[in-house]
Amino acid sequence: MSIKQLALITTLVSAFFLTGCDNSKQTVSENNNLNQSDNMTTLKVGVISGPEQEVAEVVKQQAKDLYHLDVELVIFNDYVTPNQALNDGLIDVNAFQHKPYLDEQMKERGYKLAVVGNSFVYPIASYSHKLKPIDNATPTGEGVKVTSPRGETFFIPANSTIAIPNDPTNLGRALLLLQHQGLITVDKSKGLLPTVLDITSNPNNYKIVELEAPMLPRSLDDAQVDLAIINNAFAGQANLTPSKDGIFVEDKESPYVNIIVAREADKDNENIKNFVKAYQTDAVAQKADQIFNGGAIRGW
Repeated sequence: MSIKQLALITTLVSAFFLTGCDNSKQTVSENNNLNQSDNMTTLKVGVISGPEQEVAEVVKQQAKDLYHLDVELVIFNDYVTPNQALNDGLIDVNAFQHKPYLDEQMKERGYKLAVVGNSFVYPIASYSHKLKPIDNATPTGEGVKVTSPRGETFFIPANSTIAIPNDPTNLGRALLLLQHQGLITVDKSKGLLPTVLDITSNPNNYKIVELEAPMLPRSLDDAQVDLAIINNAFAGQANLTPSKDGIFVEDKESPYVNIIVAREADKDNENIKNFVKAYQTDAVAQKADQIFNGGAIRGW
């Protein structure tokens, strides 16, 4: 083989590989552009399996119909992983928790996350088998009048016994609900975790009894208990719902409203804003009301 022939072959082979490399670079570049395009129109949203997933399916459809936004639901079976996945960039948004839980997670783990909207309050509520609705004109003695979600007036007489959960989070939540209704006052410095020792005013001498949460529905039949504050999980097991049976109930101002969360760096992203708007629609609220049997209150 002559030197000229060898040079020609070398030139052709080099040209082949150079062209191949250029095409490979072009393909990679095109793929990257496609991925970036997908990221601009697709949002990965972390939710918990079960009823909240059913609600999220409606949100997904609303996002598509109203904002041409594709949502991919990423399903979790625990309450720890969704924030880890969000912080690590595996998902773009999650919707499963209330702010006190998020605050504790960020404090413990150093996450850089931000609240971008509210979803629902799954309320703690008071129930009674003894108290009955009264007419506003009915004479009453010492005590407090409250209004139910149905617009009925109930009177809680002085010296009534009120049963509340004894675990720290729900105990504090119950005391704050009693304060919101004007029955007691608690020390503000205790934040979301007051105890009965932090009650600073109880003018009607209400007797606060702490019980294990699963016992609270049964306490309604106890002759010594006039009222019990029960969270959604245990109320549901006793076929009690806040909207139909509650004497007074947490509202959308509750610090325990569930929230929609994104990374701090992405909180102003337009797609995330549109997802929040899609979540906060009548169609989603109606589905939640149906699934939770009246046990979900709009938080917006």
